[in-house]
Formats: sequence, structure tokens, C-alpha cells
Amino acid sequence: MKRVVVTGLGLVTPLGCGVEHNWSNLTSGLSGGVKISKFDPENFKCKVACQVPLGSSSDGKFNPEEWIEKKRNKKN
Repeated sequence: MKRVVVTGLGLVTPLGCGVEHNWSNLTSGLSGGVKISKFDPENFKCKVACQVPLGSSSDGKFNPEEWIEKKRNKKN
């Protein structure tokens, strides 16, 4: 058996980025499902998705520039 060390907990979900934001939204009964905003879903049957909110990490949103190199982030 190998030893494992947990150095922290991080969550990136439709409920927010970070443990505190996720837990707060989850216990408040909020849903991560919203109308699709990343593209026009008009030609699809499903118009709802669970998208990771992008924006300032201080607001509990995911800022990819804090975690992914700018050069690599443009590729995706």
C-alpha cells in the first residue's frame, strides 16, 4: 500500500470554484444547470447545461489565467 498526502481541496464545478463557494451554493439549494450561454443551442433539443462559471476567482468563478499558461489557454 502506498501513502498519499492530501495537500488541499479544490473544486471547479457549475456551483462555483472553491470549496466554500460550492458548499454555500449547494446548501442554499442552488442548481448548476442554466440555459447554455457558450454557444447558440437553438438547433439542439437540450438548451440547459451545467457550465463552469468564468470570471473573477474572488466571486467564486473560475479564472483560467490563474491556473493555465496564457499560451496554452489560447489553444483550447
